[in-house]
Amino acid sequence: MEGSFSNHFLATLLILLAFTSYTSSAARVTAQETSNEFIRTSCTSTTYPKLCYTSLSTHASVIQTSAKLLAHTALSVTLHTARSTSAVMLKLSKSHGMKPREAAAMSDCIEELSDSVDQLRRSLGEMKKLKGSNFELMMSDIQTWVSAAMTDDDTCTTGFAGNAMNGKLKTVVRGKIVNIAHLTSNALALINSYASLHS
Repeated sequence: MEGSFSNHFLATLLILLAFTSYTSSAARVTAQETSNEFIRTSCTSTTYPKLCYTSLSTHASVIQTSAKLLAHTALSVTLHTARSTSAVMLKLSKSHGMKPREAAAMSDCIEELSDSVDQLRRSLGEMKKLKGSNFELMMSDIQTWVSAAMTDDDTCTTGFAGNAMNGKLKTVVRGKIVNIAHLTSNALALINSYASLHS
């Protein structure tokens, strides 16, 4: 009798554990789907919605459905990409066989990228400190710095326009810089959306 009771109790416990595990797993899936949908919907306000979604959806568990965390993550992803691209550009600039015009354009671009990284870093730092009474002033600074970073990115790509440039080098550089410019544009759009919630 006692063995039968303990078997029954054990079976009930296992069923209960399986159910709890299933509902917990289902809740996680639903939260993930909700976060992904929030990111997808928010990205429709950007100029490059597909890039916006692909660059941010891997951070869905952090972003959840927070407009602030979405804007913060977009800035963080942009800064990380700008830093790694800056390192690649520095390495490329040391390669031999560049024409004087290419070397000059590369040097200018590295300087512009450095400025862009600095503006994005300042924006991210300010974003972490955003609060009530100074919100509008701080947000204005963030928007100004991210806009300046976009200008830096555009200035860099301009140096690689025209036919005087090596085709392969031009393609690599422009591709990387255009990607940063698009990420920066998306980050600014999401920052503006977040700011509008407080206006």
